[in-house]
Amino acid sequence: MRQSTEWAPARVHHVADLSPTVREITLRPEHGTPAWQPGSHLRVQVRLPAAEAGAPERLDTRHYSLVNMPGEGLWRIAVKRTEPSRGGSRFMAALQVGDVLLVQGPDNHFALPAGPAPTLLVAGGIGITPLLGMARALAERGEPPRLLYAARTAAEFVYADELRALLGDRLVTHASDQRQRIDLAREITQLPPHAQLLVCGPLPLMQAAQQAWAAAGRPPEALRFETFGASGERPAQAFRVKLPRHRLELDVPPQLSLLQVLQDHGVEVLSDCRRGECGLCALDVLAVEAGQIDHRDVFFDAEQRRAGRQLCACVSRVAGEGATVVIDSAWRPDTLAA
Repeated sequence: MRQSTEWAPARVHHVADLSPTVREITLRPEHGTPAWQPGSHLRVQVRLPAAEAGAPERLDTRHYSLVNMPGEGLWRIAVKRTEPSRGGSRFMAALQVGDVLLVQGPDNHFALPAGPAPTLLVAGGIGITPLLGMARALAERGEPPRLLYAARTAAEFVYADELRALLGDRLVTHASDQRQRIDLAREITQLPPHAQLLVCGPLPLMQAAQQAWAAAGRPPEALRFETFGASGERPAQAFRVKLPRHRLELDVPPQLSLLQVLQDHGVEVLSDCRRGECGLCALDVLAVEAGQIDHRDVFFDAEQRRAGRQLCACVSRVAGEGATVVIDSAWRPDTLAA
C-alpha cells in the first residue's frame, strides 16, 4: 500500500533516547497525516558525507517504521545508531527539535494479514518497530500474538514495558550477552498448522527464519518478513565492478552500495525497497573474477544465492582480495543501442 510518492516537509517535534543506541523521533508533517496500517514506514531523505574530499554532500533515502498508530497528527519513528555507519543513522541522531526533513509515505510492504490466524512475531533489535503496531492490532482483535524479541543486551529492549503490559507472558525476550537465543525450529514446531510467522530484524535472523520455516514444511505464503540490516557474511570492503555493455569499470567504496555507484555513473537501475527484499534491482552476474559474492538480500533463496547468477545491487557486495565482479543490466545506453 503506497499513500504518497511526493516528498513533503515534516518538522522534528520531539526526540527521546530509548536506549544507549536507539532514539525515538517524533515528526509533525506540515500537511497532515493520512491513515496507515501496522507495518507502514516512512521514506526519509538523509544527507550523507561526501564520498570524496571536496565533493558535495550526498542525498539518500532511509526507511523507518511508524511505531505509533494513526490519529495523533504525528509520526513517530525509532532510529538505531549503528557503527560503522554509512551516514544515515548518524544524520538522524544529530537531528534537533525544529529541524525539517523531507519524507514520503507512509508506505506498507509488510502488512499484517487481515484474516484470523495464530501469529508468532519475531523481532531482532530495531526490528521491533513494525511489529509493535502489529502486536497492538492483534491484541485489539482479541488475537494476542506470541512475540519473541532478541537484542544484544537487556538495555536494548525498547518498548518492552509497553509490550509486556499488552501481551504479558506472551512476550519472551532473549538477550545475546546472557547467551539467550531464539530456538526458531522449536517455536515453529509448536505452532498450529494454520499459523503465520512475521519476522523483522537483521539478515541472519531472516535467513534462519526462512530455513526453519521451510524445514518444518510450512507454506511459504504464511511467512512474512522485513529486514533492517544489510550486514553480510564479511565486513563491507571496496570492490570493482565491470559492465562490458556500458564500457565501464567502477570502484565501489565500502560506504556506498553498488546501486548508488551505478546510478551516480548514469547506469539506470530500477529499485524500490533498497533493503534486499523486493528484487527489483537484481542484476545478472556474468563472472566473478576475484573474491566471492556476499549476498545480503532476502529476495533470493539459498540455492539462488549459492548459484550466484544474480545479485541485488542495493545491498549485495563482493568480498575478498582484489574483489571484482562482471555484471550486466537491463538498461541500454542510446549510443550503444543505435
